[in-house]
Amino acid sequence: MAQKSGTREHWKTRLGVVLAVAGSAVGLGNFLRFPGQVVLNGGGAFMIPYLISLLLVGIPLATSEWALGRFAGRSGVHSQMGMFYLASGRKRRWGVVGGLMAIVPFVISMFYVFIEAWCVLYALQYLGGMFEPVGLGFSFFNNVDPGLHFDAPVEYTAFFNRMIGKDADGSLFRLSTSPLLLATIFCALGNVLLISRGIVGGIEKVCKIAAPLVLACSLLVVLRVVTLGNPTGIEGRGFLDGLGFMWNPSRDAFDAKGLVIGRTTLWESLKNPDVWLAATSQIFFTISLCWCCITTYASYIRKRDDIALSSLSATSINEFCEVVLGGLMAIPPVVMYLGVNAGGSFNSSYALGFAALPNVFGQTPCGQFVGLSFYLLLFTAAITTSVSLLQPTVALIHDAFGGNKESNAFLVGGVNLIGTLFVCWFTKNLAALEVCDFWISEVVMFVFATLQTFLVAFVWGSSAFRAELEFGSQIRSFRFLPLIVKYISFPYITIIIVFWFVKNLGARLHEIQEDAVTRYAFILFGVIAATLFILSIVVTTRWKRGETSARDASKSDS
Repeated sequence: MAQKSGTREHWKTRLGVVLAVAGSAVGLGNFLRFPGQVVLNGGGAFMIPYLISLLLVGIPLATSEWALGRFAGRSGVHSQMGMFYLASGRKRRWGVVGGLMAIVPFVISMFYVFIEAWCVLYALQYLGGMFEPVGLGFSFFNNVDPGLHFDAPVEYTAFFNRMIGKDADGSLFRLSTSPLLLATIFCALGNVLLISRGIVGGIEKVCKIAAPLVLACSLLVVLRVVTLGNPTGIEGRGFLDGLGFMWNPSRDAFDAKGLVIGRTTLWESLKNPDVWLAATSQIFFTISLCWCCITTYASYIRKRDDIALSSLSATSINEFCEVVLGGLMAIPPVVMYLGVNAGGSFNSSYALGFAALPNVFGQTPCGQFVGLSFYLLLFTAAITTSVSLLQPTVALIHDAFGGNKESNAFLVGGVNLIGTLFVCWFTKNLAALEVCDFWISEVVMFVFATLQTFLVAFVWGSSAFRAELEFGSQIRSFRFLPLIVKYISFPYITIIIVFWFVKNLGARLHEIQEDAVTRYAFILFGVIAATLFILSIVVTTRWKRGETSARDASKSDS
């Protein structure tokens, strides 16, 4: 039974909300996207802007989202639309901006659950390989033996491409090609069932179960990696070499053939604006900033619960999982087995996680067990994130029309599944996934991040932010954060988004004109945005009229 105060639903425990917020952040971004970004952006040279972005943007904005969520939650409001409406002094235009912001988690969920299904199939395939020695092995793919162990590295890439239907659009809808479509639908329905159970009965419970499982699987994989030593016997491919690649900002530069052609200095890496863009984007992605998830979860906490300490705790858990566990389990083994120039052999985080690492596990002692642990870890971490992605839209529907959580969850989940099937159809070169990922979780998210930070710093105001932060706070050292948000975080992300538009907008607009899948995706985005816009206009207008009527009635009574 959900814990309530009056008619409001609350988190049952403070640990529950911290684990839920950390769970919404700890996911594929930590164990898949982060290692890929490190490898693709210069190793240690990436970590410096990453840590700077964490301190100047990540922690301050995460805390502001906790404050904004609790502030609105005291009035029984749980949607971003209602939060912006209240924080702006009941201005409809800000309510509409908050309502439109729900497009970010909604679209991310469309492709996130698709990647979640990859993890399911890889975990099951490795499980089948573990049972093979006793004659009980099984495989979900035609012409593939139980487990994932191929003779040549190129076969791992070929298997991955075949599984995701990368060669042709619509291939996943021929179930003989790959069981991925069924796995995706299974994951989508599972997420909706969990959300329909509510904050306490569904989300809090699954996060409390998932947290120790994620930690156990992480430690198993890290322990195996640390004890590998130098498995290939090749000089420069030991564990410390892999660790050094992640933390040493100066490293050798290679040509296309893998030959050393010079050395990349720290300054050369730091003056590259693309590295800063990638680092800041990773901070937003990994903490789930401006995804409406933190604010929605924070709106369900009790009014005197500490938010400064809870925010710091959730962010710290996320960063430990990402930098320590995610970095250790993925980057050193790739360097050990494939060399420090391995990043040149793939061009995405997905290739790192589903082609390069299986190649590593295939050469690792107890590799089937390590692979099972790794993909079980990815799947479990992904669940805690994916259930949080639909909750903001469910909260928006509830604030707009009321209704029970079950019907709202299945309505939102059903509509979202249509978008997921769009991603599952246009799988050639992962075109639909890449468009949704880039435009929504990077570009549109940065635009809304700028607007949200402006709202918190200049409309809601630093004084109101500070008062909310200090109310019930057990630590006083965070009182300077409103000034950081106003004078550092806001200019920082504004410069980034302006720089991106100046540098890339022309080429990207040409891409929309030339690429059919991108056009189809933008039509879909337009339909979602138009729906949210109309919904927000109707609801905020109704709220405004209700408040006017209440004031008129009060004057008549007096």
